[in-house]
Amino acid sequence: MLRKFVLTITILIFYLLQTTLFKALSLASVSPNLLIILTFAAGFMRGKKEGMFVGLFSGLVLDLFYGQVIGFNALLYMYIGYINGFFHSMFYDEDVTLPLGLVMGSDFVYNFVYYVFRFLLRNRLDFGYYLLHIMLPEMVYTVVVTVILYRIMLRIHRKLEAYEKRRATKFG
Repeated sequence: MLRKFVLTITILIFYLLQTTLFKALSLASVSPNLLIILTFAAGFMRGKKEGMFVGLFSGLVLDLFYGQVIGFNALLYMYIGYINGFFHSMFYDEDVTLPLGLVMGSDFVYNFVYYVFRFLLRNRLDFGYYLLHIMLPEMVYTVVVTVILYRIMLRIHRKLEAYEKRRATKFG
């Protein structure tokens, strides 16, 4: 129960940071995708089910406030959380290269699918421009922010794991 409460608060905090502070700190009109980082981390640290849960609610928050179609981002984030959940068996606290690669891949997949469904199908075919001016800068910015936020999320994950273990032995 505590984990779900913490995840809900974290989704709201990341959403607010993404839409306020990091919009103001945007570089070349691009800001990092903090909700992708959160969705990736939930799937990678806890597995497919929690990755889907965080992805669904992160996407719904985006859809409700910014989306033109409710459910598009929710479905996309949910799939990203699920796919990152496959790498849960490779999760080690000390490893940093795999998480950075997964965030980069997740952000690329998100932007590519977003391009296909929001631009390509509306006959806007300039993929090279979208790749060089939006996708790659956002991926780099997201990976740089991940270096900082991943450690914080890892610390929160450890504290929640320790709390759940203490609680399980107390009532087990």
